Amino acid sequence: MTQPPSPTTSEESAPETPIAPTNNAPPPSYVKLAMRNMVRKRATSLFHFALTAAGLLGILVGLAFLDRYFNS
Repeated sequence: MTQPPSPTTSEESAPETPIAPTNNAPPPSYVKLAMRNMVRKRATSLFHFALTAAGLLGILVGLAFLDRYFNS
């Protein structure tokens, strides 16, 4: 009769421990993530930029109008 292999060999008795890969790189910065997001969602970013520019221009024109209206 054949005997089953004996588990007393040094190779089989040591359990293998998984070695986690070490990632020493710092997490990406907020600016880098924002730029990556702007590249991915180009239309939304351009739309928000246009809204911001129009809003700022409207505020400046409105303030100029109020200044001229009340100081004349």
